[in-house]
Amino acid sequence: MLVLRLLVLCAFLTVINAPSVKALTLLRDPDIEYALKQLAAPVLKAAGLSPTRIDILVIDDRRLNAFVVDSNSIFIHSGLLLKMKNAAMLQSVLAHEAAHIANGHLVRRPVAARNARTAAGLGAILAAAAAVAAGGSEAAGAVALGAQNTARRLFLVHTRAEENSADNSGMRYLARAGIDPQGAVDVIDIFRGQEALSAARQDPYARTHPLSSDRYRLVKRLADGYKDKARPNPQADYWFTRAKGKLSAFQRSPKWTLTRAGETGYADVKLMRQAVAHHRNTNLKKALTAIDGAIGQRPKDPFLHELRGQILIESRQTKAAVAAYARAANLAPKNALILGAYGRSLLVSGQTRKAQQFLEQARARDGRDARVLRDLAAAHAKQGNNGMASLVTAERYAMQGRLKDAGIHAQRASDLLPRGSGGWQRAQDVLFAAQAARKRK
Repeated sequence: MLVLRLLVLCAFLTVINAPSVKALTLLRDPDIEYALKQLAAPVLKAAGLSPTRIDILVIDDRRLNAFVVDSNSIFIHSGLLLKMKNAAMLQSVLAHEAAHIANGHLVRRPVAARNARTAAGLGAILAAAAAVAAGGSEAAGAVALGAQNTARRLFLVHTRAEENSADNSGMRYLARAGIDPQGAVDVIDIFRGQEALSAARQDPYARTHPLSSDRYRLVKRLADGYKDKARPNPQADYWFTRAKGKLSAFQRSPKWTLTRAGETGYADVKLMRQAVAHHRNTNLKKALTAIDGAIGQRPKDPFLHELRGQILIESRQTKAAVAAYARAANLAPKNALILGAYGRSLLVSGQTRKAQQFLEQARARDGRDARVLRDLAAAHAKQGNNGMASLVTAERYAMQGRLKDAGIHAQRASDLLPRGSGGWQRAQDVLFAAQAARKRK
């Protein structure tokens, strides 16, 4: 299990009859997601899209891929993020995916899933993505979606015409944003020759984004034409380094991180990476010294205080963790992941009512966090609200694809909650989904 307090959200529907396909999971970390938002903002603005509306979400998969399935989210594999060498490369990927949204490539697809901002919609998306990325049974992916056509045709895979359109638009967005277009050439260089490989050996990106020598020549020609538009952007360089640095600190060995922590060139990022490595080595004293050093460099950075809270709560220093998370929440009162973490620490400390308050706020801002639902159910149960505890548990199981368990808890909630109330209605929704799943079997 990843030590990173990246909150893991399981796929809603596991691909059926495809044992070689594993459901994808999301890595949720407020620092990394904020950094990716900063990198995406100029690209999205150039595309005429709202940076506040579109989320950049990281999937825990070391293979290389990025994709969109609706107009609200861009998904990027952790492996691709770690493969990128600079901000321009990552921004070129984001520009390409933004172009698929802006050019309406998704509107023409009858996707059999709800919006990715909902738990069920997100789960269906991850299940389909797992099927396509694995190169396995297309029919299995379609069953997971509850669709009649194949997952590949419904989801993810773009035509060559769409790819050429996205390349043209994406390169234009980079130019408008003043981002070095050579980054796009460097990304395509990674995947050149993939089409000559068997499907089992291809990176998922090559399967979902058809590659060709013509595409490479087009991108190279556009990059040459736009290269005079590039402008230095120290902020983009910083946030790219920080996102990649934190992710690698949790996914690589502590020894690897400690020997390379200073390569970033940023003192606070170096200290943050050292803090993660020492924490993973269970050296609390060194971890706190490092994270406090980083906070000394950026005292009003909510994400460094959040990391301090994580280190403390995972080291069973509950009181100090609550204080760290409180500081983070005060600095970032609208960040759902920080609010959820603060609520969790309050719950552990026995402050149940206050915990519920912050957990409810977190859920209202981002309903895709299964861990918040688990904690919220515990808060309801501790206060004797068994009907609401069963309801939230049912919703969490539904999010994770455990529809049989979801149905059991939804029925319990339905029996306990006042008939016709909002909670009772939510329980009926889960019961309907569970019953529909049984009928499909």
